[in-house]
Amino acid sequence: MGLGLNEKYDSLIFPATHYVYIEKIGPFQETAPKAWQEIHQFKEAIASLGGSITGVFSMYKVESQLYRAGFAVAEKPTLSLPEPVRYTYFEGGSYLRFVLTGSYMQLPKACGRVFEIVKKSRLETSDNFYLENYVNDPYITPESELKTEILIPTTQASVSAL
Repeated sequence: MGLGLNEKYDSLIFPATHYVYIEKIGPFQETAPKAWQEIHQFKEAIASLGGSITGVFSMYKVESQLYRAGFAVAEKPTLSLPEPVRYTYFEGGSYLRFVLTGSYMQLPKACGRVFEIVKKSRLETSDNFYLENYVNDPYITPESELKTEILIPTTQASVSAL
């Protein structure tokens, strides 16, 4: 079975959001699974402190190997979050969107392909976070139908030129 990556991208403005997360530094293939395993242990506590969970996405910086796994929440948590969970107000920004349909296990290969496309096409990127926005719920969605938006930070000029 081939990679379920749509190599044609579009653009979007990712909205500003309240974000609670666990941060790891190191090779993503090691840190990402650990971060997700940890953050899911705190899901109920996060929902009770920050209102309803409105989304699930990861934020990362490739060069520094910084990875954040977390939840968008309706409002800033009013009480202290349990350690090691952190909060930030993410400003959002301009992004190029590639969509992967299928297993999360395909994400490393899909992201590699997206980075190749961006480099080959000489698309202008910004220094904002790269994002993976998990569109549907893996607990109720068949693995073959999972949708992940791979979002590449870009300058406003790149978005308007599309």
